[in-house]
Amino acid sequence: MNNEELLRKYNVPGPRYTSYPTVPYWETSPTQDEWIASVARSLTGEESPADSGMERQECGAAVYVHVPFCSHSCLYCGCNTRFTRDYKMAHGYVASVLKEWDLYLDLLAKKDARLARPKAVKLSELHVGGGTPTYLSPEDLKVLLGGIIDRCERDPQAEFSIEADPRVTKREHLQALRELGFTRLSLGIQDFDPQVQETVRRVQDEALVRGVTGTARELGYTSVNYDLIYGLPRQTLASVTDTIEAVRRLKPDRIAFYSYAHVPWIKPAHRRWSDADIPSGDAKRALYETGRRLLAEAGYREVGMDHFTLETDALWKSSREGKLHRNFMGYITRQVSPLIGLGVSSIGDSWNVFAQNEKVLEMYDSRLAKGELPLHRGHVLTAEDRVLRYHILKLMTRFETSWENPALRVPFMDTLAERLEELVNDGLVELTATGARITGAGRPFVRNVCMAFDARLVRKAPTTSLFSKAI
Repeated sequence: MNNEELLRKYNVPGPRYTSYPTVPYWETSPTQDEWIASVARSLTGEESPADSGMERQECGAAVYVHVPFCSHSCLYCGCNTRFTRDYKMAHGYVASVLKEWDLYLDLLAKKDARLARPKAVKLSELHVGGGTPTYLSPEDLKVLLGGIIDRCERDPQAEFSIEADPRVTKREHLQALRELGFTRLSLGIQDFDPQVQETVRRVQDEALVRGVTGTARELGYTSVNYDLIYGLPRQTLASVTDTIEAVRRLKPDRIAFYSYAHVPWIKPAHRRWSDADIPSGDAKRALYETGRRLLAEAGYREVGMDHFTLETDALWKSSREGKLHRNFMGYITRQVSPLIGLGVSSIGDSWNVFAQNEKVLEMYDSRLAKGELPLHRGHVLTAEDRVLRYHILKLMTRFETSWENPALRVPFMDTLAERLEELVNDGLVELTATGARITGAGRPFVRNVCMAFDARLVRKAPTTSLFSKAI
């Protein structure tokens, strides 16, 4: 079977596996006390990914801060956003997030005496996403992020990163963040083609991006990432080629080359495009393969799913050393637990429990006003969940997994061979009695392989559209 036939065969809806179980299959939400207890156990080392077979790494917590505000509406976007020109709303949001952080620290101190001392929480990762984090003024960024950092012990190897829109990111933003210790910047580019940019309302030329990139490097940022998307409306092989050529000239350290997720049942803005506007099937995959080839020619190495780095970047080194990790923040250089999500819609992860905040800003504020963590939903992982999560994470970060240890096998895996049979026959997976390895040819199909390990998906296939296509 040739590559085009394989792409058609396996291009089915499937999760992106930033978590397992995936969000649509969460069923047992934790109480506030259960969530705090699990986070406390993770912080004190009593509960960790090592309990499920993951390598134990001595580091502290990760914190993700969601800033939902945007001044522009990008039509392709699937994030939780709030469009406003009323900056007072954003200013008030800073106070709300800091109130949430204070509440976390107070509840953790009450739960475990070891967390009651000042700066008891070690901070190893801080990531700010959105929305548009640099919608906030440099002053408010300092107040918000400084207020989080100052109440923690900073890990000497801490990594702080932020997502930014080149159109609104000024030198003053980057300077303020650098003074706080930020060294990684991720710029949302998507595509450099003017027609595609106009179609999705994301207009920014190469000169603008070059300026922001150059300023970041001048100020001492050690890693600059560009987010690119393939499969956007009216995108062509020529536009993707031109985009990658611009990227080669600008030479970011990392590239995230994502598939456009067309989900009109979730995002009404996606309904304005017809099927004819959107590359699909063989045409869409050709966009990815062209981009992938051009990136390889420019010296970028493939890491995990949809990510490419220069060999000088820490993410590549982490991949080569077998330390790469994946969570709701994306790929990071090491396993960090717990992950505490702050802000509207943010998701936290203690490894054994997931917890997501309220998605509506007014509800988020209302819960905080009552002195409650603004938890909306979550999931307490079962013993089976934890084992399968381990294998899916290994596949997503290492392209292989093993269950030689009997504790890493559950009855659901007894039928794994029949679910992987076609992938094995097509040369995409190698399967033994105690392990599975995705071949080089199989890497574009990693989501399909993970679906074979997804007990919840297998037992209850969705009856409505939940996921984007796997390819």
